[in-house]
Amino acid sequence: MKKIAFIGAGSFGFTRTLVKDILSFPAFSDAEIALMDINPKRLDYITRACKKIVEAGKYPAKITATLNRAEALDGADGVLITILSGGVKIWRYDVEIPKKYGVDINVGDTRGPAGIFRYLRTANDMLDIARDIEKYCPNAIVLNYTNPMAMLCRTVQGECNINMTGLCHSVQGTAQMLAKWIGADMKDVTYLCAGINHQAFYLDYKVNGKDAYPLIRAAMENPEIYNEEIVRNEMFLALDYYVTESSGHNSEYNAWFRKRPDLIEKYCTHGTGWNPGVYGYILDHYLAQEDNWEKDIIDWLAKDEIDISRGHEYAASIFNAVFGDNTMFEFNGNVRNFGLIDNLPEGCCVEVPVVASQAGLRAMHVGNLPDQLAILVNTSARCEELAIKGSLEGDRRKIYQAIAFDPLTSSVLSLREIQSMVDEMFAANEDYLPQFRK
Repeated sequence: MKKIAFIGAGSFGFTRTLVKDILSFPAFSDAEIALMDINPKRLDYITRACKKIVEAGKYPAKITATLNRAEALDGADGVLITILSGGVKIWRYDVEIPKKYGVDINVGDTRGPAGIFRYLRTANDMLDIARDIEKYCPNAIVLNYTNPMAMLCRTVQGECNINMTGLCHSVQGTAQMLAKWIGADMKDVTYLCAGINHQAFYLDYKVNGKDAYPLIRAAMENPEIYNEEIVRNEMFLALDYYVTESSGHNSEYNAWFRKRPDLIEKYCTHGTGWNPGVYGYILDHYLAQEDNWEKDIIDWLAKDEIDISRGHEYAASIFNAVFGDNTMFEFNGNVRNFGLIDNLPEGCCVEVPVVASQAGLRAMHVGNLPDQLAILVNTSARCEELAIKGSLEGDRRKIYQAIAFDPLTSSVLSLREIQSMVDEMFAANEDYLPQFRK
């Protein structure tokens, strides 16, 4: 019997999806699924949901639940991390304080002032989890889904000795979107995708071995397709390669789309995509759910029948490749850059193809990014590296400097304005940043 631990299991929708995927593999049908969360009510709900999945699939699996992280991790073969450090009542300041200074943020979970402060709050918790993994299940395959992905993975991979990579569904999701736009079947699509999380690009995208970029460019002449992802489509038309994460996210990562109200109105307010880029998109969603988050869960638990078919997340296939039936699996993962992308900083966290097999996880060498992409991605990667150093050293000055070079922030604010904004964000987060009390 294999044991797979969920740390932060109270993420109801995500944990439910991943458990369903894991149990669908014959090698894991009798696995122990160890659920751990710090919120007893959320833990109870997800435990009931997982038992419902086991019952629906008639699996011989065992579901255990605990508030004790060591108990969940002890002897685990695989670990999934889906935590959130600080609820919406604290991370709302990541979005609202920059807005006060004129920095308009859509999501704020990856980079820039909002992403960096989310990282600072989360880094200590991630390191504590990683050190417990070193102690209780040092050989486990560890998959992180928590944002900001690149900074958290880089921190853990640099400070701890565990088998960890980070996963984001934007790579496979965007590949499917592009295939739909050009009328291709995904079984005929191959691609090479590399960069950093949320700023990875398809260096090639082929259908039946033939370059499909001309078809994608032609598809954008259709107003319906162009309007579906305005920011990303504009980036493709300018940079010649397609980026993985949504228009809303990518509008935050550069200086082109959110620095003036007229640009926000033109590029980030409209469109048919799930997240065109309106201000505070995810914040508004979480605030709306803050007082009634239980309703959807209770409704799902009351269903007579549930769908237990396998989804498209990578986690279960990775576990299956390494300690299941050993079917080799390739995916895009987040790992440190040691000889993988030659023109990005050595040791930074990159998102590149990784092969999972019985031998473990092996990242693939990509070479150079095209020059125009390297300029954009290097800026983000180096800001992330500086923020990581600032967190590990408890150095507020480095955090200010990392945010000062953020493309969107620097396009809107002066250096002194940035310092004032950063000071205010530190004050709002004071109780969550013990590394800066040294």
